[in-house]
Amino acid sequence: MRYGEGAGVGKPISRLVQGTIMLSEGALDKSFALLDAVYELGCRAFDTGHSYGAGEKERVLGQWLHARGVRDDIVILDKGAHPEYGRPKRVTPEDITADLHESLERLGIDFIDLYVLHRDDPDVPVGPIVETLNEHHRAGKIKVFGGSNWAYERIREANDYAAAHGLVPFTVSSPNFSLAEQFRAPWEGCLTVSGPGGEEARAWYRSQGMPLFTWSSLAGGFFSDRFSRTNRDTFTASLDTICINAYCYEPNFQRLDRARELAHERGLTVPQIAMAYVLNQPDDIFALVGCENGEEFRQNTAACDLTLTPQELAWLDLRGDTR
Repeated sequence: MRYGEGAGVGKPISRLVQGTIMLSEGALDKSFALLDAVYELGCRAFDTGHSYGAGEKERVLGQWLHARGVRDDIVILDKGAHPEYGRPKRVTPEDITADLHESLERLGIDFIDLYVLHRDDPDVPVGPIVETLNEHHRAGKIKVFGGSNWAYERIREANDYAAAHGLVPFTVSSPNFSLAEQFRAPWEGCLTVSGPGGEEARAWYRSQGMPLFTWSSLAGGFFSDRFSRTNRDTFTASLDTICINAYCYEPNFQRLDRARELAHERGLTVPQIAMAYVLNQPDDIFALVGCENGEEFRQNTAACDLTLTPQELAWLDLRGDTR
């Protein structure tokens, strides 16, 4: 496992951030076994959200933290202000505050290490949002904050406001990024920095030295090697359908072909090549993963140590013809 740092977090952050969607109160032993396994493999960062499972995922993670006594080692990335309760827009000071307090209670902790707003609402001025997050930062309830699925222009606007008013700015962002280009958003309000269209955003993040906590690093299962040009109509499960609609397009199949070729040459798997592509970028990236068991996570940790050359990165992403 490799680790990075986030200004203000105060402890190492594993480059792989394990998700919590698969955790269940009805299968607590299995959930704890997964968390134990990834912890033993060096994972020290976990991704969750106020909207996940109506709070179930936060509660299970919180129970594990207290049962194992590892809170001081763990970096928690939590998210709020997602559409909920039949309301499509909840990026307001009131909703941010309510979600944060409820997440803290579910997790059974005093503060959240990395708190990001799960969605943006461009119709809402950035000023009250920045003021609210600073209020909770001063109160010690969040250490570092930022946006998930926020356009870099909006983050820049928020940080300009913070600078003008002597406030703490956004210091992290959580967009989608993977080897596969996202042709359609899998869910409304999602933003990506993958592909040619994301180059400007990523250049801005690099100029700011801002870490990226990238979701769907393996393109929602596209690099599981289950999908092909000819079998797209055979999948019916909802997550498979989401993957097909977002990623199953010819340029991505060409990227998949190249990932498969390189994996074969190196004796690795396609997901390992795809993960190595993400972690070998010049950006300060922490990759969010949704491993179902310790073996899946171990395969991803092996990708952390894999070095790809700039020529190989360009070739995988169709920006070069040779490697």
